Amino acid sequence: MKITVFTSNNPRHLRLAERLASIADTVFMVQECMTVFPGTVDDFYKRSEVMQDYFTRVIAAEREVFGIPRFLPPNVRQLALRTGDLSLAPLEMLRPALESDLYVVLGASYIRPPLVDFLIEKRTINIHMGISPYYRGSSCNFWALYDGNPDMVGATIHMLSKGLDSGPMLYHVRPPIEPVDPFVFGMKAVDAAQKSLVARIASREIFEFPPVVQDRSQEIRYTRNRDFTDEVAAEYLRRAPSADQLFDALKAQPDRDFLRLYQPES
Repeated sequence: MKITVFTSNNPRHLRLAERLASIADTVFMVQECMTVFPGTVDDFYKRSEVMQDYFTRVIAAEREVFGIPRFLPPNVRQLALRTGDLSLAPLEMLRPALESDLYVVLGASYIRPPLVDFLIEKRTINIHMGISPYYRGSSCNFWALYDGNPDMVGATIHMLSKGLDSGPMLYHVRPPIEPVDPFVFGMKAVDAAQKSLVARIASREIFEFPPVVQDRSQEIRYTRNRDFTDEVAAEYLRRAPSADQLFDALKAQPDRDFLRLYQPES
C-alpha cells in the first residue's frame, strides 16, 4: 500500500509519518516546513517574550510525547516545501505522491484547487486537532482550554472538504483523562488521534464508517491565527490549570454528544 500524507515538520508530524510507514510499503510525505523554534524565531507566529514563554511549554510537551526532530524511515519519501507553498505547487510537482492508495492530511496549510479537488475525489482523510463542529479553525485545542472546556480538547477525523474543518465526520478522539500538564494533554490528543487512525487504516475499519455531516449550529468558536495574540497567550499562561485542576475539571464536565468516540485509557 502507498500512502501520501500532507503535513508539517514538527516531531508530532514526523511521528505520523513513522506510524503510517509501519503499515505501508511507501509513504510520500509532502512536508510544509516552518521553524521548530516558534516564539524564538519569527515565522508562522511572531517572535516575542510572551510567545517564547508559551512555545517553550509547547515544545517541551511535544518532545515529551513525540521526541525531537529526526530523520525518518527509509520507506518515507519526503518533498519539503515552505509553509503556504502547497497550493502554488502544480500537480506535476507532486507526482508520484498523487498516485497513492490513501491520502491523509494533518497540519497542512489551506489547500486550494486544483489539488483540493483531486484530494476530495480521492476521499482524503483529514485529522483536525479540535472537536468539530464545536471548535473549528486554528489552535482549536488551545481555545477549548482557554474557554474552560477541557473536555472539548481532542480531534475530529473527517473527510477533507473545500471548507476549513467542515467535511463530513468519521469519529471523534479525546486524550485519556488523567492528571497531566495542559500542554501535555493537548499533545496526547494528537497522539491518540494518530494511533487510532493508523490502527483503523490497518484494519480497514476506517472505510466502514458512514460520514456524518457537521451541524454548524453547534459551533462555539471559529478561530484564525491572528486571534492568537500576545495578550491572549499571556492571559492563558496566567490562569492555565495545574495537572490536578485539569483532572478535576475533566471529571466535572457534562457528557457531550461525541461521534463514535475513541478515548484511550490513561
